[in-house]
Amino acid sequence: MDQSQRIVAAPSSSRSYQFHPARAAIVDLFNLYLGRGTRQNPDEPIRDPPNKSQKRVHAPVRDLPPRNDQFIADFEKLQTQFNDPDQFRAITESVVISMVLQCSNHAPRAEFLLFTLRTLCRIGYVNWDTFLPSLLSSVSAAEASLSQAATTAATSSQSLVPVGVSSGNEPTAFSKSLDNVQQIDMRNSNQRVRAAAVNSLRQLSCKIILIGVEFNLKPATHSEIFQCMMSWLVNWDKSDDSPGKTWRSEKSLAEWLRSCLEVIWLLVDVGKSKIPFYELLRSGMQFVENIPDDEALFALVMEIHRRRDAMAMHMLMLDQHLHCPTFGTHRISSQPTANVSAEAVAHLRYSPITYPSVLGEPLSGEDLAMSVPQGSLDWERAVRCIKHAIRTTPSPEWWKRVLVVTPCYRPSAQAGPIPGAVFTSEMICEAIIDRIVELLKLTNSDANCWQEWLVFSDIFFFLIKSGCTDFVDFIDKLVLRLNGDDNHILRTNHVTWLLAQIIRVELVMTALNSDPKKAETTRKILSFHREDRTDPNNPQSVLLDFVSSCQNLRIWSLSATTRAYLNNEQLLKGKQIDEWWRSQGERMMDYMNLDDRSIGMFWVVSYTMAQPACETVINWLSSAGVAELLPGVTPNERTMMMQEVSPLPMSLLSGFSMNLCLKLALQMEEALFVSQLVVPSIAMVETYTRLLLISPHSMFRSHFTQIAQRNASLLSKPSVSLLVLEILNYRLLPLYRYQGKSKSLLYDVTKILSALKAKRGDHRVFRLAENLCMNLILSLRDFFSVKRDQKGPTDFTETLSRITIMTLAITIKTRGIADADHMVYLQTMLEQVLATSQHTWSEKTLRHFPSLLRDALIGRVDKRGLSIQAWQQAETTVLNQCTQLLSPAAEPAYVTTYLSHSFPQHRQYLCAGACLLMQGNPDKINSANLARVLREVTPDEVTANIYTFVDVLLHNVHLDIQRGHGLEEILNKNDANLAFFFWTHEMLPLDIFLPALIDRDDDPHALIIAKRILERPELLQRINVFCVNRGNPEHWLCTQVFKRNELQKALGNHLAWKDNRHPTFFDDIAARLLPVIPLVVYRLIENNAMDAADKILTAYSNFLAYHPFRFTFVRDILAYFYGHLPGQLVVKILRVLGLSKIPFSESFPQYITHTGPATCPPLDYFANLLLNLVNNVIPPLSSSSNCSSRSGSMADILNTSSRPPHGKTPGASQPGPANASEGQKAFYQIQDPGTYTQLVLETAVIEILSLPVSPAQIVSSLVQIIVNIQSTLIQSGNGFHGAANGVGQGSSVLPTSPSGGSTDSMGASRSSCMNTASFVSRSGYTCQQLSCLLIQACGLLLAQLPPEFHTQLYVEASRVTRETWWLSDGKRSQGEVDSAVGYALMDPTWAAQDNTSTAIGNVVALLHAFFSNLPQEWLDGTHLIIKNIRPVTSVAMLRVAFRIMGPLLPRLANAHALFNKTLALLLSTMVDVFGKNSQTPVPVEASQIADLIDFLHHVVHYEGQGGAVQSSSKPRADTLALIGRAADSLRPDVQHLLSHLRTDPNSSIYAAAHQNTAKSNTS
Repeated sequence: MDQSQRIVAAPSSSRSYQFHPARAAIVDLFNLYLGRGTRQNPDEPIRDPPNKSQKRVHAPVRDLPPRNDQFIADFEKLQTQFNDPDQFRAITESVVISMVLQCSNHAPRAEFLLFTLRTLCRIGYVNWDTFLPSLLSSVSAAEASLSQAATTAATSSQSLVPVGVSSGNEPTAFSKSLDNVQQIDMRNSNQRVRAAAVNSLRQLSCKIILIGVEFNLKPATHSEIFQCMMSWLVNWDKSDDSPGKTWRSEKSLAEWLRSCLEVIWLLVDVGKSKIPFYELLRSGMQFVENIPDDEALFALVMEIHRRRDAMAMHMLMLDQHLHCPTFGTHRISSQPTANVSAEAVAHLRYSPITYPSVLGEPLSGEDLAMSVPQGSLDWERAVRCIKHAIRTTPSPEWWKRVLVVTPCYRPSAQAGPIPGAVFTSEMICEAIIDRIVELLKLTNSDANCWQEWLVFSDIFFFLIKSGCTDFVDFIDKLVLRLNGDDNHILRTNHVTWLLAQIIRVELVMTALNSDPKKAETTRKILSFHREDRTDPNNPQSVLLDFVSSCQNLRIWSLSATTRAYLNNEQLLKGKQIDEWWRSQGERMMDYMNLDDRSIGMFWVVSYTMAQPACETVINWLSSAGVAELLPGVTPNERTMMMQEVSPLPMSLLSGFSMNLCLKLALQMEEALFVSQLVVPSIAMVETYTRLLLISPHSMFRSHFTQIAQRNASLLSKPSVSLLVLEILNYRLLPLYRYQGKSKSLLYDVTKILSALKAKRGDHRVFRLAENLCMNLILSLRDFFSVKRDQKGPTDFTETLSRITIMTLAITIKTRGIADADHMVYLQTMLEQVLATSQHTWSEKTLRHFPSLLRDALIGRVDKRGLSIQAWQQAETTVLNQCTQLLSPAAEPAYVTTYLSHSFPQHRQYLCAGACLLMQGNPDKINSANLARVLREVTPDEVTANIYTFVDVLLHNVHLDIQRGHGLEEILNKNDANLAFFFWTHEMLPLDIFLPALIDRDDDPHALIIAKRILERPELLQRINVFCVNRGNPEHWLCTQVFKRNELQKALGNHLAWKDNRHPTFFDDIAARLLPVIPLVVYRLIENNAMDAADKILTAYSNFLAYHPFRFTFVRDILAYFYGHLPGQLVVKILRVLGLSKIPFSESFPQYITHTGPATCPPLDYFANLLLNLVNNVIPPLSSSSNCSSRSGSMADILNTSSRPPHGKTPGASQPGPANASEGQKAFYQIQDPGTYTQLVLETAVIEILSLPVSPAQIVSSLVQIIVNIQSTLIQSGNGFHGAANGVGQGSSVLPTSPSGGSTDSMGASRSSCMNTASFVSRSGYTCQQLSCLLIQACGLLLAQLPPEFHTQLYVEASRVTRETWWLSDGKRSQGEVDSAVGYALMDPTWAAQDNTSTAIGNVVALLHAFFSNLPQEWLDGTHLIIKNIRPVTSVAMLRVAFRIMGPLLPRLANAHALFNKTLALLLSTMVDVFGKNSQTPVPVEASQIADLIDFLHHVVHYEGQGGAVQSSSKPRADTLALIGRAADSLRPDVQHLLSHLRTDPNSSIYAAAHQNTAKSNTS
């Protein structure tokens, strides 16, 4: 016997059968027929076989075994001796497996075992569903045992002869050599024996399996066989060490491998479909390394590749490589967050770039990003995204979620790759250098791009400080780039200035101090210096001229070894800086009257002597001295206040070094929040906020967190909390939104409300915090958690709860819900918000709510009647108490009695009772007592008073009308009463009362009273005074000395009560109304009070200029009420913006002010709108990008050197008004919406929403442009034209060219044209590039519009698809139609190169660009496309339907309901073509849709996994049920292909897996 007989068979047998009497009898019977005799127990090991070195011995003479055909008779005779046939069968299987393991390499015995199995099968004594899994398990155990034995033998052979020991007669070296040879021979012999055993065992196993699979096995058995075969194939060369590969028998390998392949082909055979072919696609078989030279295996791998590629196509959108974040919206899609806590969501990493796997699904992760080869398509796409981010400066929050610390800076404790799509250090480095080169070229063109450099320096500082790129590597690559192809562009000191900004960053200091390459790095840094003396009186030129000296001084201080590289001339310039500072800088400087050279020199000083410069600035801000504030509460207390000076202008601050800015911010924070020796001046506060606004990436800090870190008790001081809240509410709200910190700030401020709402007397801090929360909530434009921990009711006040619901309505209706888990959380959020609120919204309000929110709220019970009943029950008591408290003769001491003895349920009606007692005559009550009570009670009680006051007020209006009083008389009386509360004595906060009043719009008098309040002369005068005192709404431009408003005049009696030690900075009662006026306008429009809304907007247009988010307000109100606003009101809303500062199209005003019948603008208008998006929003194509190439480098094709810089459009005929400022804008110039890309995109949205034409006309124009875009740009010189003939007219040619491909799919309903030559030249792209980017821009734009536009897009897309002649031409051969589909569904970037673009290809690309920017909630409407093209009558149309909708399914993996709905729709199209009763013009075989079948298998696995498919992935049970129901309507041959995607465990391997899992769980 050979080595294989050493295998222990016992593990393969059940322990209960080891000693059964039948086992010994069966073993003896098999030994007899195998010719093995009965001399030993088959389970015992057998002696090693003799080898050739041993002496030959003669075997004893034995009898020949019986004939094979006698076996069955002997077996049946043996079987009759035992009573339990099932037990006997199990023992028989166990013995057969044992014999297979022992006799696999003995050919005659193996043949006998195969004969035996066939024989036993005929009499039913082999249960293949138990036998085969047991056999495979035993084979795996045997192979493992062999491997372990081989390892043990190799180890023991190495210790047979001690190293260095010899016999004495032989040299030691010879002894060692002999030992080594013996060990190698022994090891090779063991490996040969082991390999032979494994090969023969696998060969025999495959033959047995081929017998077994002919029977009706269970799916689970098929699955186990398949997994084992694939494991053998994939790991065919992993079972042995490398030395063994030199002797492996190719013949034996080929035998078992071919048998294995035979099994696999039999399992995946389409006719039998025991295993779906898809299992091969996800097996990883195509990635087998060191593939053996076997033709059959190679054929299998090639087939896997072919079908995988065909299937993966359905997972990817057309022009997928062009889909890239544009940063044109506040919302940046993140990874699915299902079943993730709020705390975890806060730290999730964004997926800005996902890389498609071989199966098409998106993958992400640091390890994946690290493996992307430089220069590949994925690399170029990633770098394109980073470069666009550097240009457009999205939120630092975005950067923090896509960057990782480069490995060289990462702590050793932080091991392993970081999940989530990230950018590598090399990608960041390349993008930064590309941006530097771009700016240098722009500088050399004599363009004024100083602002671009300033913006870039901010983000450059941020990136270097974050450690996302290796600084030393960055310097090396920058030197190579500037000394290589771009060696002619470095003519100025801008690079030196950039490096001077970051030279004090800790990572840079470490590199210049301790890095081994520090000397070389220093030399390279100094090599960027260029002499720059362009204009000695220009501040920027002065800075650039001296900046190298500043850098040298820093390097001088590092170490003596670096000083050898310094330039003496530059050191002399350092002396000039010192001389200027001693002569002018050290004394007090009047920053408002500096000449340009002095400004430049002070900028230079900020780099060389930051601390003295910092002290000079602080001294300037305190130069006016201090004065005593009004006396405090105690006579001996004195409060000193810093006198006002002019704040530092932005033009001066912009040139400060980052080091000086950081020092100034820290020192100012010490004075403002920590020491507070004196009340700071407004100039200091304003300068501090300007520092934060001018460098939002580098300077931002979360104030509550930072102050708490310094001293946790600081925020408990009213002076600190008031100042922080004022700064946040009136200066930094847009900055926090830009940073993505609005939600965390909301949570922090809500804590203040929670702590103060039940605390008596603290009204000022409470109301300011509440107003800040109102602004924060109204500024949020994506879904948010109302509590950080998502547990329990909120700490919101009643006002904030109602505003939250309104914000949700606006967000959902105008921007949709981005993620499926947000929709799941919506109900919980509503319960949290409304847990303490009894409010119900009127029918007029609810009809404008999105259906998702309306359905959740419409069932709430209106409890206003109960509120009135409670008032009526308490009325007598309340009026008695009010009479005693508020009579003119009431004693002041009674206030204390009232506060200590009255009940809260009665105190909440105090204002209502006072109003009834007044009866329009305020002199009837004691205003002093009322004011004192309202000041002494808690803020919560004042809020309750306001809401009950509104209810009682409106109730009494109805009562007075019933008593016969005229409405005007009643309203006049109420005006007098309200004037008492709000103007005469200023007892109640109007910013709380007005929202409470307008929320009762179901009462016919509520909005009338609100309108009268807003039209009161007292309020309008207060608003005008505020506007005059505040000056320019763009506060950062103000250079004059700020005037501090008196506390009483600013806040009124109620809020200014005891805080005279804490003067205001920016706070004002009028400013508190800024978030309220838009809410009033919303409510008026909901109630069709358009004239009233018009009047309010007219009266408050100047005031709304101070609204921190007026641009967002205009965009959202136009979207929220789209289709309900008259043209005149639209114009009035637009005037809120200040049109001169918004980049509207030049012709836009004429279309919205046109007095005649509304006409749709020409195609030229929409094309220019899209071009503006291409130039300013869509990420530019890289000069080395391969994004539109099928092979090779496309640098020539995609050379974008003529592309204008971001924010600039070349040519005199550019779209946009002449007064729209060119160049990149700083953040402080566009705080709302936040970035220039957002401004341009949202401006286009506002234009579309303002046009007085229907969505159908607008969408038709856009689709017409896209359908004809390539042919128009390439072939036409006169502009966009309608089609010359209809779509339905057939053509004799296939759609391989614009003419044959029916690019003129749109009817020529109207004539329009444009100058395409100018159009293309203004883009800076070639015609081919521009056409593809215009498709992307159009999809992006349409995704921002309300769902009314989406419906029209689906209608237009369906029409173009239906009218494509070759989809409905039944006379075409299948080959022609397949060719047409292939061309039609090609990426437009490819098709444009060959001028083979088609209408349907462009439309599908447009839909995919649209889908990729659409929030998940709105994807539900996409089903309309397929519904409109049904019934589907051909495979070509079926493929189009799958190509349109297929890529959506991976995105819906975490939205199960929507996934199933979309999947059901696609299955219905399949039923249209392959249904049992379907009649197609040309008979179609089911095999023609094999790729669609594979795609269905893959996508259900993807959804079941919730992401990339793993080996353990399996479909959901309900998804299988859905497919099973649809399959019942299909033809039998197609049903057969889907047989495994069903719930029957007897036919589906996936259903069987679910059944086995359920059994395991129950056991």
